[in-house]
Amino acid sequence: MSAIRCACSSILFAASVVLAGCSLLPSTRKLPVPKAPATVQTVNPEQLVEQLNQRWNALETLNAKVTIQASEQKPEQGLETTEPTFPAVILLRKPEMLRVYGRVPVLGTPMFDMASDGQRFTIYIPSRKQALTGSNALARKSPNALENLRPGFFFDAMVVRGLPPGDFYSVTSKSETIEDPSKKHLLLKPEYVLSIFHQKQGSHEEPTSREVIFDRTSLLPYEQDVYASDGQVETQVLYSGYRDFDGIQYPSTITIKRPIDGTELLLTVLSVNQNQTLKDDQFVVTYPADTQVKDLN
Repeated sequence: MSAIRCACSSILFAASVVLAGCSLLPSTRKLPVPKAPATVQTVNPEQLVEQLNQRWNALETLNAKVTIQASEQKPEQGLETTEPTFPAVILLRKPEMLRVYGRVPVLGTPMFDMASDGQRFTIYIPSRKQALTGSNALARKSPNALENLRPGFFFDAMVVRGLPPGDFYSVTSKSETIEDPSKKHLLLKPEYVLSIFHQKQGSHEEPTSREVIFDRTSLLPYEQDVYASDGQVETQVLYSGYRDFDGIQYPSTITIKRPIDGTELLLTVLSVNQNQTLKDDQFVVTYPADTQVKDLN
């Protein structure tokens, strides 16, 4: 009888394990395997920085035709306003000269005209018969988010600057898993992250001033984050769809995000010309004598 009882106990124990879902046994399931790119380039940190500096040093001027779509987010109100897309021309000349003029969609009449010499800027808005002028450095914030925009962020978005001699840097390698547009499989995106530091005068602190993220299949930047002095991301720029524009590799889409201001600009690049001659008078905004001029400083 004892042998029978023992056998029955074993059977009951085994049954209880099965009924409990076999929790004492391992289980295996298949997970999606990210597909790695066919080619991944490898360089050391010095080579990565040297390549970035070469691209920056080869640039003197830029003349681009784009379309721009602006949007503004107000999270506290749960609102997002998206403006109609409009055509624009962007002129850029080192070290800090910038001109951006936009046209009214369909009509083609002037919408705005902005120019900066790197220190001060002027933007003329014909429909308001108003010109805004001020320092490129934002002295105080305005309730109007668009009045807080300064030309410097536009310049830094259109090109990725090289490293100044006094800045320090580090490079890390990592991979990001993304989903392809067809949503049928995952893609592995190897990247280099270049972190750039600028030492504060009279301090041991070295805050991050920029991060540039490179796609290792092409070694071209696809993201640039610019940090404010308090450590917040001031501007985030995303670059995609690199194309050959008259012999230079340049992104066909540039997305500029300003988390601090809640603004975003989506630029679709139609054409790019590099190192054309751009004269001083091409960076000057003119307006009628009866224009109302407002100094933002």
